[in-house]
Amino acid sequence: MKMKGEQRLAVSRLRAWEALNDLDVLKHCMPGCQSLERESEERIAATFAMEVGPIGARFIGTITLSDVEPPRAYTMTWEGQGGTAGMVNGSARVCLADEKEGTLLTYEVDVRISGRLAQLGGPIIDATAKQFASSSFKRFGERVVDTTAAPAGENP
Repeated sequence: MKMKGEQRLAVSRLRAWEALNDLDVLKHCMPGCQSLERESEERIAATFAMEVGPIGARFIGTITLSDVEPPRAYTMTWEGQGGTAGMVNGSARVCLADEKEGTLLTYEVDVRISGRLAQLGGPIIDATAKQFASSSFKRFGERVVDTTAAPAGENP
């Protein structure tokens, strides 16, 4: 399943880039994320609990960052094993561009699911993947703005 989207952020591109590399910010933006732990500069251990239709699973896996172009873009590739529920893997190319009033974040996501989850059928999987991606990037936009409030006495 492939999807594209964008999110306008009322922060500088540098602040958005810092947030994209902050595991605490990412953890709170991804629905079902239970843990993110940096193993190296490019590799992150991840645990997610998700429900896809009637099947719930806990996925344990890794996220790898590649094609890193600070502070403009990176590719996030993930793979996770959900036991008998199956496996999920995919990638997201995330890009940041300056805009007059902040930053434009664009993304292209490709998700692949196998095992019992894949037996649910395309419409359920597609809807779940779209909801996860749009919710994650919406939460990211809200979180990055919340964490950049100007200190008392400063104008934003």
